[in-house]
Amino acid sequence: MPRKPKTINDEQRAQVEALAAYLTQDQIADYLGMSRPTFAALMERDEDVALRYKKGKAQAIADVATGLLMQAREGNVGAAAFYLKTQAGWREKQEVKIESDQPFGQFVLVEASGDEDSAVSVN
Repeated sequence: MPRKPKTINDEQRAQVEALAAYLTQDQIADYLGMSRPTFAALMERDEDVALRYKKGKAQAIADVATGLLMQAREGNVGAAAFYLKTQAGWREKQEVKIESDQPFGQFVLVEASGDEDSAVSVN
C-alpha cells in the first residue's frame, strides 16, 4: 500500500516562508521533520509551499541588495564595485605582457602596471 503524501499545516507553511531567508531546502526539510526528497516532492505537488519558499528567498535577497545599494550610494567603493560587477556586467581585466629577447627560452612576465618588482622570470 503506497504511503500517503506528506502535507504541512498553515503554521508550517508560514515557517517555510520565514526560514527560506536563512536556511537551505535541506535544512528546512530537517526542521519540518522530513527528508530533502520528500520536501522537494511537497513543493512540486503543492504550489503554495513552493511559492512561499520562493517569496521568502526573494525577500531576503531584496533586503540584502537594498543594504548593498545603500552602502554603494554612501560611497563604499567595494559595495559599488560588487554591485556593478554582479548587476551591470562590469568586470576587472588584468593584462599580462610577455617579453623575450629570444624566440624561445626565458620569458619575463610583467604586470600591466609596469612595476619592476612584479616581474617574474619563467624558464
